[in-house]
Amino acid sequence: MAQHSLGEFEELVLLMVAALHDEAYGVSILSGLEKELGKSLNISAVHVALKRMEEKDFVKSRFGGITEDRGGRRKKYYVITALGKRVLDEQFALRSNIYNRIPKISFG
Repeated sequence: MAQHSLGEFEELVLLMVAALHDEAYGVSILSGLEKELGKSLNISAVHVALKRMEEKDFVKSRFGGITEDRGGRRKKYYVITALGKRVLDEQFALRSNIYNRIPKISFG
């Protein structure tokens, strides 16, 4: 596997960016993760992860239009890059490989 650093939380954020595709912005990512994980998260943690992953070229961002309902502020949207998708694929393959090595025994 290539040497791309991707922490567990970053992986979850990147998965949500990919799942939301062109509608991924801070709050939508946070809401999606909170729903999936069943717990509250901090929006700042999401933004820090997004910034780190943008620096690593796993995601790229663009600003949406100015809207009155946001007080003139623009949303920053994120999309996964080809490198980001490749890193997710590598993580999935690694995890699946190790998971599939668990002996077929009963834990019940």
